[in-house]
Amino acid sequence: MTVDAVVFDLDGVIVDSEPVWEEVRRAYVAAHGGTWQSDTQRRLMGMSTGEWAEYLSGELGVDRAAGQVATEVVDEMTDRYARHVPLIDDADRVVRRLAGRWPLGLASSSPTRLIAAALAATDLADAFRVTLSTEETARGKPAPDVYLTVAERLGVDPARCVAIEDSSNGVRSAAAAGMPVVAIPHGSYPLDPDAQALAAVVLTSVRELTPEVVDGLG
Repeated sequence: MTVDAVVFDLDGVIVDSEPVWEEVRRAYVAAHGGTWQSDTQRRLMGMSTGEWAEYLSGELGVDRAAGQVATEVVDEMTDRYARHVPLIDDADRVVRRLAGRWPLGLASSSPTRLIAAALAATDLADAFRVTLSTEETARGKPAPDVYLTVAERLGVDPARCVAIEDSSNGVRSAAAAGMPVVAIPHGSYPLDPDAQALAAVVLTSVRELTPEVVDGLG
């Protein structure tokens, strides 16, 4: 098999936003009568906007309707991104290098407007031929919807796409779409054992993601 495209996740792979998401949502839950649980952050990673807003409003007991939760949390994240977008380990250079070899897609759980803000701030908007938020799919990660749709829009067989992911639900999502997965887990959020087993390659830094690594999965 030859590799025909590479599909990146955004949060935790290109921008170090998972800690920011956790800080913002944890503070929001505390401010609005909810209770953060020990497994909340792990469960949230990969959920679509609608899914995590329902989770905060329902299971965590936030005294706001899900639509209001989504709007207010994303507003705060947008403000944070306007001040600073935390790029991970030269990820912009890695993306540019791979874009010189393959068409790139982006399959993200971030809302569409945050994807746009992050790519504008990192000057990577033109590197991706297709970008898609799970806001626009029926199900968020770990369901394969977002990866399957990105592959379809790229015009590429999912089995000939290599996915780049950091989270357990992201790895599950890409693997369920039939893609070989390069996992680059965040130091604060290690992969669950089943997700680690699904990854074709596990790296310790995005700097290790070279064209040779991608070619090796072909």
